Amino acid sequence: MNIKTKTGRSAAQWGRSACVALALVALPLVPLRAQVTLSGSIQSDVLFPQDDEKIGTKEYDEWALTNTYLDLKLTSKYVDAGGRFEYLEHPLPGFETDFAGWGVPHMYVKGRLDNGLELTLGDFYEQFGSGFVLRTYEERSLGVDGALRGGRLVYKPVNGVALKALSGKQRRYWHHNDALVSGADAEFALEQLIKPLDDHGTRITVGGSWVNKHEDADADEIYVDATHRLNLPEYVNAWGARVNVAKGGFDVLAEYAHKSQDPSFDNEFSYGKGNVAMLSTSYSQRGLSILLQAKRSEGMTFRSRRNITGTSSFINHLPAFTHDQTYALAALYPYATNTEGEWAFQGEFGYTFKKNTLLGGKYGTKLRVNVSHVRGLDQGDIKNPIQAGNRRGSDGYESSFWKMGDETYYQDIDVIIDKRLTRDFSLVLMYINQRYNQFAVEKHGGMINSNIIIADGKYKIAPKMTLRCELQYLFTDDDQKDWAFGLAELSLAPHWMFTISDMWNCGDTDLHYYQGLVTYSLKGHRIQGGYGRTRAGYNCSGGVCRWVPASKGFTLSYNYSF
Repeated sequence: MNIKTKTGRSAAQWGRSACVALALVALPLVPLRAQVTLSGSIQSDVLFPQDDEKIGTKEYDEWALTNTYLDLKLTSKYVDAGGRFEYLEHPLPGFETDFAGWGVPHMYVKGRLDNGLELTLGDFYEQFGSGFVLRTYEERSLGVDGALRGGRLVYKPVNGVALKALSGKQRRYWHHNDALVSGADAEFALEQLIKPLDDHGTRITVGGSWVNKHEDADADEIYVDATHRLNLPEYVNAWGARVNVAKGGFDVLAEYAHKSQDPSFDNEFSYGKGNVAMLSTSYSQRGLSILLQAKRSEGMTFRSRRNITGTSSFINHLPAFTHDQTYALAALYPYATNTEGEWAFQGEFGYTFKKNTLLGGKYGTKLRVNVSHVRGLDQGDIKNPIQAGNRRGSDGYESSFWKMGDETYYQDIDVIIDKRLTRDFSLVLMYINQRYNQFAVEKHGGMINSNIIIADGKYKIAPKMTLRCELQYLFTDDDQKDWAFGLAELSLAPHWMFTISDMWNCGDTDLHYYQGLVTYSLKGHRIQGGYGRTRAGYNCSGGVCRWVPASKGFTLSYNYSF
């Protein structure tokens, strides 16, 4: 099926109309012999599921599940056009019911002029600043695609000035939410406008954003009791301001955003206003890097559909100030940004000990230390409640800006040593102390305290043959107790890779989650086949998480870019 617009026209019909309209406008600007380039990509991930009662797999009627995407893009000097075909009729485990379908949900045409003007009609992604008031993006591993369908205008009248305006409706799986999302952003790189700043190597960027959501006030009937219905706002406004100052190795970014009353499922349909403030400072020079940042957010969840939950329909994005864990056991308990609000702190220190020193040795040594801490807000009594103890229809919680709550949501301390021991052998050692508030993130359980040790070694056997091995162990007295993980990966450049791994719960369940993979690459093609088990758990990226159920079976993955 093709995705339908509100008027009932298919995406293909809508896209053709948009392409024709913009082509008629841009045609006089395109040289008759302009060069046109075709590019694109194919991504197809397939699971042939098998039942496994031990790990609790779901039973599927389909013999195969797949998420398949085909992207095509035409580019020229003045006009670009593109589209995406998606086949998700039988999606991989863990994707929501509404995710299933197939068609052409993404199509656009973009025109550019030499005077710095750019117009996009169709489906597009955009981000203002750090994304506190607007960030629409695609993350296929999470099933997130928040593209806006409408129009976007970008104008760069002079170097150092970028102006944006947009309006559209947001995609939610195979439909678009009825709310109209509109916004504008202005950014000024002052060093390009004020010559003395540039002469002294000082870079200052200031910006401001505004976003409006227009959603029918009568689209949802929300009641406090049998007779009292909430008067929902038709318009919700959000604005943000930011400044970034950089000189030499120093970089400071400060950003603030505010949102008007926006009763929604996320805040229990209360009328409290939202805000988020962030301060990030960093310093870097050769061999040394320091990062310190803090963020406070409260009621800043912003969706294009008020009466919905899950990972869809987010207009904005609140990043998690935590270390981005890539090792299996370190990512066993990932943190998701708390939608009600949080205080988040992160500090990271990196240093490279030079070659031929006591700690550097013959090849040098890299050290990195990361500390992340996230805790709740100080939430007092409910302001102006309609019913005692009921947040619905109230003005939210009393909350002091600077005072933090007593509850820790997440904390990790990471120490990473990256050392080349010989010309052919390098080793990464990692220690992690982690505190994960399972109830705050998953709404069940309690605090999970764990210590994790990781060793990742890589040995170059021959010029085109490399063996990499991982050993990991997680110690905890909580949840399912201890875990162990082992991996061996043999690369035969430039085409082959063979991988085997096992994640073993040597605590309560005594279950093994084994995997075997074979990968072949040739030019732009990459194909991977495998067999094994996948543990139930959360898959997270940037503070957004999706629950993935346990699965078992053969897997096949194909990627091609051209």
